[in-house]
Amino acid sequence: MAKQEERVNLGYLSRPQALREPGKTAIIEVDGDVVRERTYGELETRLDQVAAMLGALGLCPGDRFVVCAGNSIEYIEIVIGAMRAGIVPVPINNRLAGDTIDYIITDAGARAALVEPSVSMAAVAAVEQAGIERRVAITQARAGWLDFEALMAQAPAFEPSDVGGDDILMMPYTSGSTGRPKGVPLDHAGQAWNLAATEKQFCNVFEPGARALTANPLYHKNAFSGVVKPMLRLGASMVIMRQFEPRAFINALGEYQCTYTISVPSIFALLLEQAELIADSDLSALRGLFVGSAPCPIQLLENVQDTFGVPIYQGYGLTEGGPISHGADMSGPQPPHGSCGTPMEGCETKLIGDDGRENLRLGELWMRSPGVTAGYHNLPEVNAERLVDGWLHTGDLFEVDGAGLFYFKGRTDDMFQCGGESVYPIEVESLLLRHPDVIDVCVVAVPHPIKGEVPVAMVSVPDGAGADAQALKQFCLDEGPAYSHPRRVVLVDALPLTGAAKIDRRAIQQQMIESA
Repeated sequence: MAKQEERVNLGYLSRPQALREPGKTAIIEVDGDVVRERTYGELETRLDQVAAMLGALGLCPGDRFVVCAGNSIEYIEIVIGAMRAGIVPVPINNRLAGDTIDYIITDAGARAALVEPSVSMAAVAAVEQAGIERRVAITQARAGWLDFEALMAQAPAFEPSDVGGDDILMMPYTSGSTGRPKGVPLDHAGQAWNLAATEKQFCNVFEPGARALTANPLYHKNAFSGVVKPMLRLGASMVIMRQFEPRAFINALGEYQCTYTISVPSIFALLLEQAELIADSDLSALRGLFVGSAPCPIQLLENVQDTFGVPIYQGYGLTEGGPISHGADMSGPQPPHGSCGTPMEGCETKLIGDDGRENLRLGELWMRSPGVTAGYHNLPEVNAERLVDGWLHTGDLFEVDGAGLFYFKGRTDDMFQCGGESVYPIEVESLLLRHPDVIDVCVVAVPHPIKGEVPVAMVSVPDGAGADAQALKQFCLDEGPAYSHPRRVVLVDALPLTGAAKIDRRAIQQQMIESA
């Protein structure tokens, strides 16, 4: 379980390409009709400037600062430039409420803040309320704040710091689906291992000639670990969109001849509504699609693959666990839909049943790898419960087949008993997605006086859909076990999403309970 390199510094991951081909395009940023680019040579200069600028602000290796901004070239430069200097970025979800941002600032011990005011005034207010003096406005001036580009222009020559593998690379905060967000320190060596393991697993798509597209928020692992880091290390290129819009996304896939994209299930569901545009677009460069960060029903995977005409691969990971830990081994055949493949090389796993014993078929996933965090920030009680002898207790339920392929069944606390029968929401969702009028769906549990809990469903349907709630309930009764059919179906135009574009299960469950 040794970490890959003792003195690795991932802040230099793009330098080899900058030396080989400084004129090659590294990043294309698309913001509506406005398109900007950075070459590898330009990026190398800017990364040194960011590293020097943060030092000139008075930050030292190991110091933490919060960064809250939209998708942009500058965001990538800030995060990786900080890594180069050994200064620790704390990415902030720009849709968080002010009190949560205030908590993260305090808990992280942030000594500076870089914020894009037009993206999150909640972050601006939290930074000002916290009294952080080193505060920098990105792309938009604000009274009492320093200007990012002015500081970059004044930055001295960068003097490299002695940053090593055990030093903290970044400290993202988990989404806080249960309680407060938790800080997750990730070190350089562990992330270097994860990057190398991911590239090996996805060898047919992660290669120097690749061009990735993402509209996922860059503060999320889906975009940063699935696109930014591998593309820069391989000397490939990426297209980042300021915001997601289905038709613009499909147009970008064709216009920039992207070879792959990675996203979350809800985004792919929205793309499927543009099937005619997909069919009319030149997607000849596209080699594969990746989905992760949330449960993905089998029917959605099949619909996406049929519509785009290329394989779609499901992966698995979590912020504190790699972050990417499982994926399809592309040196072999495509795994069946519903499987997130096998563990990355160097990642140990075991399944633990309800009795606390190892189970070879079904149980909670425990994992151990160089990429697993050494411990949550300031949470010794949680560490004692979830990190034991290097094993991370994920709280995620998995099944393993005879070929060693892993199948995500849901959170251990998502599965519930309905009259003594185990109900897995993802299985009911997969069933509902087989109905031609269903675009997207979320199944949750609500209390029931006799059964204990019963499933209910919130379903997104297109305008003019023929199916009503009763028809969808009957469809589940006809096609699946009676005990798992949703006792209530609510039809909506679109499901509520979190800032990371995941279906907001907690909000849906609360709404369904309150409206019962």
